[in-house]
Amino acid sequence: MNMRILRVILILLWGLGLCSAQLSQNFYAKVCPDVENIVKKAVSAKFSQTFVTVPATIRLFFHDCFVSGCDASVIVASTAGNTAEKDHPDNLSLAGDGFDTVIKAKAAVDAVSSCKNKVSCADILALATRDAIVLAGGPTYPVELGRLDGLSSTSASVEGNLPQPSFSLDQLNKMFASKGLSQTDMIALSAAHTVGFSHCSRFANRIYNFSRQNPVDPTLDPQYATQLQGMCPKNVDPRVAINMDPATPRIFDNAYFKNLVQGKGLFTSDQVLFTDSRSKNTVSTWASNPQSFNTAFIQAITKLGRLTATNGNIRFDCGKFN
Repeated sequence: MNMRILRVILILLWGLGLCSAQLSQNFYAKVCPDVENIVKKAVSAKFSQTFVTVPATIRLFFHDCFVSGCDASVIVASTAGNTAEKDHPDNLSLAGDGFDTVIKAKAAVDAVSSCKNKVSCADILALATRDAIVLAGGPTYPVELGRLDGLSSTSASVEGNLPQPSFSLDQLNKMFASKGLSQTDMIALSAAHTVGFSHCSRFANRIYNFSRQNPVDPTLDPQYATQLQGMCPKNVDPRVAINMDPATPRIFDNAYFKNLVQGKGLFTSDQVLFTDSRSKNTVSTWASNPQSFNTAFIQAITKLGRLTATNGNIRFDCGKFN
């Protein structure tokens, strides 16, 4: 690649606010050498209080990284003069336990004098995400560190930057490609739906009014559709939530792909990964080969974590700018 083209690509990436910073696994070796153990202990304590810690933290990381990079901007609270990312409609369902996990881990880190105000909220969220995955039985992996906390958080910046449950494979691939992620990365990261829950409204169209000819989405397993209708009757309380993985909802595993093979993907954007021939083989492979999935997931979440803010600082309070 000639230098002129490279410069153009870099300018475009910087213009998007996304660029791979110089991250390293031992970034805090001199200022806060025990940071990983401090965060792990805080996440474990939170996990012992509620399992929701796991899906809430993973989802918080994903929603953060997909908007302006992994810069903890999704944690910032709105003010009288600014509606922040967390108050965009797509983020209102983010569970408070994810925010609380990061806030408590940040407090634990800052309680160590040499670490105080030296570790970014963005890095703490990245570490907490790995620790949450491991606590749920998922794979461990080295976390690259050195992110800065973003200097901006607006609701407007979220618009059009997060995948929707109704997305087709083309829409999913286009959105992930815009973040430098491949179809394989997208399928691997989608498996985060192996833990966590969803509100009925997010998939009600699939079990009641999918189309004039088929009120129930024909790609849904009929028995599973009936089960969903029982848990999510029409006019259900909007606060009702159900597990996204009907098989092993508290284990981070490859059951997500086994569910897709059986027609038990909760969202259209899940089930399409098996019904579309372009992604079907990957789903089938990972349904029967958990180690292959784990390897792909580690590669994908590492790439996701390399989307960083182009400028920022280390926030004293994760919930507000310095």
